[in-house]
Amino acid sequence: MIQAMVIDDNPKNLQILAKMLASEGAETIEVPRPIMLEPMLEEIEGLDVIFLDLEMPGLNGYEVLEIIKANPRFSEVPVVAYTVHVSEITVAHKLGFHSFLGKPLNMEKFPDQLARILAGEHVWETV
Repeated sequence: MIQAMVIDDNPKNLQILAKMLASEGAETIEVPRPIMLEPMLEEIEGLDVIFLDLEMPGLNGYEVLEIIKANPRFSEVPVVAYTVHVSEITVAHKLGFHSFLGKPLNMEKFPDQLARILAGEHVWETV
């Protein structure tokens, strides 16, 4: 089974992405507050993919990416920036995100995008 993590402060976005992932056979760990992430990482066995919103209170997505990459157990897990701020695509690429998906996610494209990301392909799409 695919193990996915979604880090997003918007409960509706968390719920939508969790349902989309479930329809692709994934189990999702939801992180509604990025400040909760570090202790959670210590308890998680493994992840196949992480979806990370960029704009959140407390810690932004770029700061959260640094926390994930600093943990040797998760440094190789593909981290996907997913945000309404599609103008951030260049910054996200430069700072080390694996992939980028603009919100709202396209329900028809998502299965293919997820499969490509899990296969190691970098997916950079704003629509």
